[in-house]
Amino acid sequence: MQKLLYLSLLAAAFWTRGCCKRGNEQKIPYPFFESDLQKQYGKITKEELKIAQEQVENMFWFGYGNYMKHAFPLDELDPIHCKGRGPDYDNPENININDALGAYSLTLVDSLTSLAIFGNKTAFHQAVQLVIDNVNFENDVTVQVFEATIRVIGSLLSTHLILTNENPYIGGEMSMNDYDGELLTMTHDLANRLLVAFANTNTQIPYPRVNLLKGVLPDTINETCTAGAGSLVLEFGILSKLLNDGTYEKLARIVNDNLWLRRNLNTGLLGNVIDIQTGEWKGILSGTGAGIDSYYEYLLKAFILFGSNEDYLRFKDSAENLDKHLRHTKIDQDGNKYGLPFYTNVDMRDGSILNTWIDSLQASFPGVKVLAGDLRDAVVLHGFYYVLWQKYEGLPERFNWQLKTPDVEFYPLRPEFAESTYLLYQATKSPFYQHVGREIIDALNKHTRVVCGFATIHSVHDKSLEDRMESFFLSETCKYLYLLFNEDHPINANQERIVFSTEGHPFPVLERFQTNDKLFFSEENNFEQYISVNDSCASFKPVDNAILPLDEIALQKLYNLISFSNSISLS
Repeated sequence: MQKLLYLSLLAAAFWTRGCCKRGNEQKIPYPFFESDLQKQYGKITKEELKIAQEQVENMFWFGYGNYMKHAFPLDELDPIHCKGRGPDYDNPENININDALGAYSLTLVDSLTSLAIFGNKTAFHQAVQLVIDNVNFENDVTVQVFEATIRVIGSLLSTHLILTNENPYIGGEMSMNDYDGELLTMTHDLANRLLVAFANTNTQIPYPRVNLLKGVLPDTINETCTAGAGSLVLEFGILSKLLNDGTYEKLARIVNDNLWLRRNLNTGLLGNVIDIQTGEWKGILSGTGAGIDSYYEYLLKAFILFGSNEDYLRFKDSAENLDKHLRHTKIDQDGNKYGLPFYTNVDMRDGSILNTWIDSLQASFPGVKVLAGDLRDAVVLHGFYYVLWQKYEGLPERFNWQLKTPDVEFYPLRPEFAESTYLLYQATKSPFYQHVGREIIDALNKHTRVVCGFATIHSVHDKSLEDRMESFFLSETCKYLYLLFNEDHPINANQERIVFSTEGHPFPVLERFQTNDKLFFSEENNFEQYISVNDSCASFKPVDNAILPLDEIALQKLYNLISFSNSISLS
C-alpha cells in the first residue's frame, strides 16, 4: 500500500495538482487582454456548459446510432452514403484501410468504453453482448499489430475491467450479471494471434502486420515504425497482469529495450522507421509526431500504471534530448532570435532540421507534457495548434511552417487536439480550454456532419469531404470533448487514478498492476525532485479569476507563424 500511495501522489503531481504552485496572482499589463480577450475567454456559465455537453452527446449518439443502423457488423461507417466498410479484400496493399479494419466490428469494439463513460448502461451492456455474440478473430485479414492492439485489445481490456468493477472511477456500477470474462478470453485469443509477429525477427522487434488466420505472410515487409513497435506495453502489460502470464508484457518490454539500445549515442534520439532484421534505422526522422509519438507517451504512462523506474528514467532522458535537439530557434525580420513553439523534425544523428513540416499527431504532445508536469510548455505547444485550428477549423495532416501552408490537407477527425485541450483544462481549470472545445464542436458540426454521421475532411481549404468515419472519432474525439464539459464526471474527480491509453481507453491505477521495482523515491528521499521532468509550471499565473494561459501578444506571435498576415483573428 505504501508503494501505491507514492504512485498515487506521483500521478496527482503529473496532473499538476501538486507541482503547479501558481504563486501570487499577476495581471498582464495589456488593456486588450484585460478587456476584450478577458471577456472572450472568460468563465463559461453552467447553462453554456450544459449546452456544450448536450451537443457532444448528440454528436456521439448520432455517429454511433448510424454506425449500428447502417454499418454493423462491418468495421466502419461511410457516413455520406450510409453504408458499412470492411477490409479492402480486392486491394491488400491498401494499408490505409486494411491496417485498422480486421472484419471484427471495429467501431463497435472501439466505442465500448465511450458508451460506459457516456453513462448509458443499457446501451453499454447491449454493445458488450453484441461483441460477445458476433465478434471473432478467425478472419483471413492482415492487420497492423499496433492498430489491433490499441483499438481492439485496449478496448476489450478496459471494458473487462469496467464490467468486473475493477475500474470504479468511471462512474456508476456497470457490471453485467451474466458476464463471465468473455472479453478477456477474446483478448487472449487476439493477442496470441499477434504473437507470431515477434517470432523470426533477429532484433525481437515485431513484424508490423499479421494475418489473423495465417500469421506473418511471406511478403510482409521487414520495416516497422518506432511508435508501432514501441507502444504495446500498456495493453500487453495489463493482459499479462490479468492472465497472470508474463509473456505478453515481457515481449513488449524486450521490444522497448531493443529500440532504446539503438538510439543514437550522439543525440540520444531514435529514428522513426527500423529494420526488424538488421536493426538498421531506415527512417532517420526524430520528432514527436507520426511514427514515433506514442513511444514517448507510453514510457511515461507505463511508469504511472506499472511503477517501473526504468520507464520513467527513459522518459526523462528522452524529454531532455527532445528539448535539446528539437526545439530550434528562428530569426525574425528585426533580427531577434526566438524559439519555435513546437518540436521540429530532425535528423536523429545530429539534431539538424530534416524538414519544415509538423503533423497533426503532434497535437497530442501537449497532453504528454501535462502528465510530465511541464505545464508552461504544454500551454505554448497547444497554443500553436489552437491558432492552426482557428485558421482552418480543423487540423491539416501536415502543415509546412516554413511555407505557412498545409503539405497534406486532409483531417480525419483525429482526437489529439481535443485530448490535449481536455488535459490542459483539467490541469489549469482555465475557461480558455472550454472555449477552445466549443470551437471544436462548432467546426465539426458545421463542416463534417453529414446525413449519417461525421465525415473526414478531404481538404481543410475548401472543406470537401471523404466518405469515412474512423473509429477513433467515437472512441476518443467525442469522449474527450464530453469529459471537457461534464465537469462532475467521476473520471474528472478521480483523474489521478486513471491512465488513458493512446486510443482513449481508461485504465485504472491499481496496486496489483505495480511492479516489484524498488522506487527511486522513498520517504527518505526528496520526493519533489522526481515529480516532473521540467518544473516550469510555477510560472503559470491566474488573471482576474479566469486563468487565461496566453495573452494577446503571445497569440499574435503564434498566429504569425502560420499566416502571412500580421493580424490575428480571435473570433
